[in-house]
Amino acid sequence: MVERTELSTYLDELLQPSEFSDYCPNGLQVEGRDRIETLISGVTASQALIEAAQEQDADALLVHHGYFWRNEDARVTGMKARRLRTLLASDINLFAYHLPLDAHEKFGNNVQLAECLDLDVTGLLEPGAPETGRVGRLKEPQSAQEFSDRLEERLQHPVVWAGPEAEDPIATVGWCTGAGQQFIEQAARLGLDAFISGEISEQTVHTARECGVHYFACGHHATERYGVQAVGQHLEEKFGLRHQFIDISNPA
Repeated sequence: MVERTELSTYLDELLQPSEFSDYCPNGLQVEGRDRIETLISGVTASQALIEAAQEQDADALLVHHGYFWRNEDARVTGMKARRLRTLLASDINLFAYHLPLDAHEKFGNNVQLAECLDLDVTGLLEPGAPETGRVGRLKEPQSAQEFSDRLEERLQHPVVWAGPEAEDPIATVGWCTGAGQQFIEQAARLGLDAFISGEISEQTVHTARECGVHYFACGHHATERYGVQAVGQHLEEKFGLRHQFIDISNPA
């Protein structure tokens, strides 16, 4: 068990949200009960995740995608009202960390994705900007088709591939989880063979083909499941909490 204020302070010291110019407030977003014994982690603070946390009698939720995004309608109506009403009625704390959770050098989404895919991390995609992703190498080169199959198997999610030839060998890779497809041009400037992110737009297909970089869209949700789990497990060990990651299925 841990006091809410102690956990909030610890998370802010661990993830350093003050170092980022983000699209949302990071840290404690909704205040609940004072003491936390059961922690549920998940990717997005959806209604389904909140209700799953209720069923587990959770004291706190830890997510990557929380609330109060920049430029959103500030009125508390509809879906937003239902979510907040459920959290407040259940006295559940909501902790959310966006870019700080992408960037963390040990628990971050980008580093944790590398562990999942068994990639050797060799550096930052953009020096001085860890939230934009990492670069690394495969332990053994694979063809684009083989690598695509490997991604689908490890992430348990369909992969959309775009690029030159499916038989081309891939040895060097860059990646940025979630909505990081725009960094494919940075991958091209670095001379990387491939780039991984979550989403794909029409223009990214042409960029991949014309720049000679294999692009793999592996799912926004699927690529960002790992950081929040790693932080949750760390908190379980440090504070003796009961932690459970709940994966709300999302095809995007």
